[in-house]
Amino acid sequence: MSQGPGRRDEELPAGQRADILKERIYITFTALAVVLALRAHAVSAGEAALSLVVVVVGTVLAVFVADVVSHIAVHESLPLRDEMRHMARVSFGALGSLVLPTVFIGLAVADVWEIEAALRAASIALVAALAAIGYLAVRRVRLPTWQRVIVLFAEVALGLLVIGLELLAHNL
Repeated sequence: MSQGPGRRDEELPAGQRADILKERIYITFTALAVVLALRAHAVSAGEAALSLVVVVVGTVLAVFVADVVSHIAVHESLPLRDEMRHMARVSFGALGSLVLPTVFIGLAVADVWEIEAALRAASIALVAALAAIGYLAVRRVRLPTWQRVIVLFAEVALGLLVIGLELLAHNL
């Protein structure tokens, strides 16, 4: 079950695809919470970029370590090379969800955009990423269309709820 560099997520076993989607959702929600918190405070573009990098990289490393430790606890052995590769792909592959927010904040660091606009665009991009991840999760499953729509709607609604709660918390 070697997964070469050209292997696409669609070609992976369902359990591995689920792992990848799950971590992308975790990282995307984490990044959304950070971006919203940064929007609520007057921060410079550099501070925003550093905060996002520290939180996201810390979360990705924590997920990777948790996967390794849980594997050891369950199997009483270190992960094999393919298992370790899968764990790394799951953890670090989740960073792909942050391309647009990184670009937007990078534009603010380069003084092309104001940080407020960059963080707003990053919030929108992260909610859109949640919708895309939800779509990838349900597009090939054997569920009626209405159930797929509910899953997609629920994921986007939760992203919007996070935004609403963050705005409410900072307006109190």
